This record gives sequence, C-alpha cells and structure tokens, in this order.
Amino acid sequence: MTTTPDLENTNVTSFALMPTPDELHAKLPLTATAHATVTEGRETLRAILDRQDKRLFAVVGPCSIHDPEAGLDYARRLKKLQAKVAGTMVLVMRVYFEKPRTTTGWKGYVNDPFMDDSFRVDVGMEKARQFLLDVCELGLPTATEALDPITPQYLGDLLSWTAIGARTTESQTHREMASGLSTPVGFKNGTDGDVDIAVNAVLSSSRPHSFLGISEQGTVSIVRTTGNAYGHVVLRGGGGRPNYDSVSVAIAEQALKKAGLPANLVVDCSHANSYKKPELQPLVMSDVVQQIRHGNKSLVGVMIESNIVGGNQPIPADLAQLKYGCSVTDGCIGWEETEEMLLAAHAGLLQRP
Repeated sequence: MTTTPDLENTNVTSFALMPTPDELHAKLPLTATAHATVTEGRETLRAILDRQDKRLFAVVGPCSIHDPEAGLDYARRLKKLQAKVAGTMVLVMRVYFEKPRTTTGWKGYVNDPFMDDSFRVDVGMEKARQFLLDVCELGLPTATEALDPITPQYLGDLLSWTAIGARTTESQTHREMASGLSTPVGFKNGTDGDVDIAVNAVLSSSRPHSFLGISEQGTVSIVRTTGNAYGHVVLRGGGGRPNYDSVSVAIAEQALKKAGLPANLVVDCSHANSYKKPELQPLVMSDVVQQIRHGNKSLVGVMIESNIVGGNQPIPADLAQLKYGCSVTDGCIGWEETEEMLLAAHAGLLQRP
C-alpha cells in the first residue's frame, strides 16, 4: 500500500487496536436478567412518552462514574428507593462514562479508566460494559450520554435511555447516530438556552439517515437507519438562566407543536436550571411536580445529578486520597438529599389529577 506520510496523519503519533464490539460482547455477554431489565426499561419509557403510563421517569445518578465500587453502592440504594416510589416514578440510573470538556480535563471512565492520562480506552470500554452489566443485574435500567458515535456499538444493548448533550445536540453526526439508537433519546437545548436546536434535533433524528460508522465486527460501514420515533427535548437552562418555569415550558411545547412533534419534555434539574448549584436541584424538582399537579401533560421526566456524598472533588495525584462516593466532575447532591427529594416528589405526584 502506498502512503504519503508527509501528508497523512501528520499530527498522529500512533494507532492502537481496539477489540471489536462482537469480541467485547462475547467476553461480557448479556445475561437473561440484564436482557429483561433493558427490555422492560425501554418499554416503560416508551409507554411514558406515549402517555400509556402516567408515571414520571427520573434519570438519577452521579455526574460521572469513576469508581465502580461506589457506583454499585449507589445503584443498590437507588434500587431500594425505586420500590418506595414505584407508583409515581420510574428511576433510571445515570451512568455517564464520557465527559465533554470545554478545554481540557478528565474525559471519563471509558477514555481514561486509570485517571492518569494513559487513555487505555480498550480497558475502559471493558470496565464500562462490566459496570452496566452489574447494574442491570440488579434490575435497574440505565442511561448515559452518547458522546462518541462508536461507543453505542459496544454498550448500547445495556442501556434504556440516552442523552445527547447540549454541546452536541446541534451536531449532524449525533443526530444521525440518534436516528439509529435503540433507546429513547433526550436532546438537551443548547448551552445558550436555544430550544429550537433541540427541537430540530428531535425532528432530524426521527427521519432515516445513512452515514459512516462501524459494524459489530468493527469494520467501517455505511450505516442506514429507520429513524428514532422516541426523541424528546431536555430543558437544562442556558445562558446563565433556567428554563423549567411554566412559561418556558409552554414556549417549548409550542415549538414542538409547530414542528409536528409530541409535546414530551424532560427537565434537567442541574446545570443552568439550578445555576450550577447542586443543592438547588430539589427546588427545581419541586417546581416540576407542582406544574404536573396543576395539570401539565408535557413534563414526562427529570434528570438529577446525585452521588453518595454531596459536592465534588479534584482528582488528586495520589488516587488513594479520593473521597468515596464523591463526584470528580460536576457537583452532586448527596444520597440523603436525593432520597428526601424523590420521596417528596412521590408524595406530591400522588395528588396529580
């Protein structure tokens, strides 16, 4: 093969082989219990979006996973809480492995599992799949952000809900990818608060697309999709302002109606909606519940950044100094506050019309 090293890959130092999705699936196969969890989770979320299930779904969990032991500790707590709120809410564990960075920083468990800039993505992908398997084995559905268009081939069979982040909702690559995902997909409004970006993304992803991707065998392929009928908008605030209030919700409903789309809205209680102050998330949740109690039909879900210990921490040089159950990315509310806010929401939702 003839190459032109003076023209190609001039800023690339090396290429490291990854196992194929098929190889990783064979090493860590989907169990019967996990299969049932994912199937039931997806069916329930679709029923909520179709208004066949009146419950609210809540994507709850750490901003990012960095310690699988603490992550499973959290998952077990969430599973127990699900039994207490099952009449009004469906809890889906937030399991984020990839973190978009504005400039630089830790890129997440898949990209850098050892948190030492070694970027052993091959190891990270395997550890991420094992973690998802463990959570699904508990009977708890999972959700993540699709940041990399290749990753879903490795992990997609273990997910019940997917988010497209504010920084990538406008990306055609992510809209195309979402059109082929097997889960319902929530598109966040832009970082400046622009909801039309998310509405356009839902519309685009509902249509068939053809694009370059990889197959389960790891070969570069032309991917052809049918379109995803379960895209919806996630309101996360933006431009330093929240957008979960009733007026903002009504404006988003009108934008969806104009586009001929179902009025399905999820409120992210974090980010600009809580002015990036995690301790304000319960107030956002309370407002959402009040809107539902007063007859709102479009609010179908919420997102909450929560961990065992509240706040966040920097990544120390000595990883043994990491505080157990505390976020290394965005700040979270602690477990006690999480349990309290979800039980309060449950009590409020029991009074919905």
